[in-house]
Amino acid sequence: MEKFYITTSIPYASAGPHVGHILDPLIADVLARYHRDVKNEEVKFLVGTDEHGIKIVRTAEAQNKTPKQLVDENSAKYRALKETLNLSYTDFIRTTDREKHWPGVIKMWNLLLEAGKIEKRKYRGLYCVGHESFVTEKDLVNGICPDHQKAPEVIEEENWFFKLSDHSKQIAEALESGKMQVVPESRKNEILSLIKEGLEDVSFSRPKKDLSWGVPVPNDSEQTMYVWCDALVNYISAIGYGRDDNEVSKWWPADIQVIGKDNLRFHAAIWPGMLLAAGLKLPKIIFVHGFVNVDGKKISKTVGNVILPEEIVKKYGTDATRYYFLREFPATNDGDFSFEKFEERYNGELANGLGNLVARVLTLASKTNLEIKASDLKEYRNGNTISATRIEISKLMNEFKFNEVLARIWLLITLADGMVTQEKVWENTDSKKEIMEHLIFSVKNIAQMIFPFMPATSEKILKSIDDSGDVVKITKPENLFPRI
Repeated sequence: MEKFYITTSIPYASAGPHVGHILDPLIADVLARYHRDVKNEEVKFLVGTDEHGIKIVRTAEAQNKTPKQLVDENSAKYRALKETLNLSYTDFIRTTDREKHWPGVIKMWNLLLEAGKIEKRKYRGLYCVGHESFVTEKDLVNGICPDHQKAPEVIEEENWFFKLSDHSKQIAEALESGKMQVVPESRKNEILSLIKEGLEDVSFSRPKKDLSWGVPVPNDSEQTMYVWCDALVNYISAIGYGRDDNEVSKWWPADIQVIGKDNLRFHAAIWPGMLLAAGLKLPKIIFVHGFVNVDGKKISKTVGNVILPEEIVKKYGTDATRYYFLREFPATNDGDFSFEKFEERYNGELANGLGNLVARVLTLASKTNLEIKASDLKEYRNGNTISATRIEISKLMNEFKFNEVLARIWLLITLADGMVTQEKVWENTDSKKEIMEHLIFSVKNIAQMIFPFMPATSEKILKSIDDSGDVVKITKPENLFPRI
């Protein structure tokens, strides 16, 4: 059996998830379901939370909590997305997990130290608490971090440094040869441009007096590991790095690592540098998606447009929520959420489209006295629209064009719905049986095609069409998408 390993970036546990965190796990879930249920591969699908750092400590203090209390609460909120969004992940990693995660982090540190890839230096730089990282002047606008609207702190200290600059050429070669792909091409060009300017060595630790909440540096009681060696190693610690070499060999390298565009440098420069220095293989594909905006604006507490995923799901349902974000958003670009846009798509494409077609066809089929054999379910008069769509979907899935996949499926829905009306299936015509065979076949295939995107809806439709015996038995399903 073929194996497929997919990961998402791990969100920072200083707060719980909002709608801006929805794309990472949703995109990865579609791909995981497609490889598991359509391609019949053995799938490992990893998510998790990044739980160390200064911002965690400061946020916990402001809320009169310990850092552990804060991360336990927020990690649980991210874990709850499995239920909220019907995610099929197999593993959830926490960077505070001393049994599962820390052995891999310590192994990576010691290996890099032995290889001469990390060394202690004095350093003066600009530290953005919001980013939990050092920044440069060119990252700022008028001396202010554009993402957090605060000036970074000037810090002078002695830290351990990872010699990322040693691997600039290797990383560039891997990207240019396709050994490690960055999708889309525009993001590949962006990171290549940065690499060719010359990658700087990165701070790999902080003094314990300033950063106590983290993994201690082995054999240096005054230092705590900084985010890179801690958080990025989750992708291999979760599959046994530092604990089980056989599992690492089985699953690594990752087939796809799903990240947001703000994580590009970390995952397409620092992470590959660490892997190369440690003698490990590079991930095959790094897929970079855009941001979720709300009502045309960047998500911000100041603007007041922070929406929680459960608010949308409670109002419209899980599959409708999954559909909107996968259909409305070109996966590689920014997209916009608004309740108005959501309801337009819901009524137009789910209620009046998929829901209406399924109701019409299965109601007619359940009322008819026609005996339709399972072996007779096929396209009308030797058509090949459905088989052609399946071929096209396979191509589009490999290109991460999820919105286009759904557009193709919805074209089938429109064609089938038009046939119901045009052929007046409710009348007793000579071709009624042949048309009903085609329509039931269409609905069944549409249900199969939407499974990675809308699994619960797919299963409801398929349960209504029992073709396991000689004669097809139809049960009218519940109203899939009541009109708003």
